[in-house]
Amino acid sequence: MSETKASDDVVRPRDFRTPVGRARGLGSGKTGTGHFWWQRVTAVALVPLVAWFVGTLVSLAGADLATVHTVLARPFNAIAFALFAIAMFWHAKLGLQVIIEDYIHQRALEITLQLLVTFACAAGALASLYAIARIALLG
Repeated sequence: MSETKASDDVVRPRDFRTPVGRARGLGSGKTGTGHFWWQRVTAVALVPLVAWFVGTLVSLAGADLATVHTVLARPFNAIAFALFAIAMFWHAKLGLQVIIEDYIHQRALEITLQLLVTFACAAGALASLYAIARIALLG
């Protein structure tokens, strides 16, 4: 890291903020890296899960309801569907959060949309998990 010497010979880290940022006291929010990595982790997890999901759907094309229930009730398939639902809704929430933060500039609308996205993704994930559990456990 670049350092500068002050007049009293004390070494201080260099401040790379703009003058306006310095005046306002603005700096890093310290949370962007975690958000970035979680979005990448969910994307990597979704690659094999989407391939499996599409393969399963294609294999069930033309099948009757009893066959579909039997396939979905298998433990591996139920767990994979649950992981797919969780990863998909989490990834969607993270992506939509970034879009809203970048393109919505009215604070009240931004907060409203963030809450809507959070609740919609949570409701979608919970509904999916409930449906998967119901099919897997109750047949």
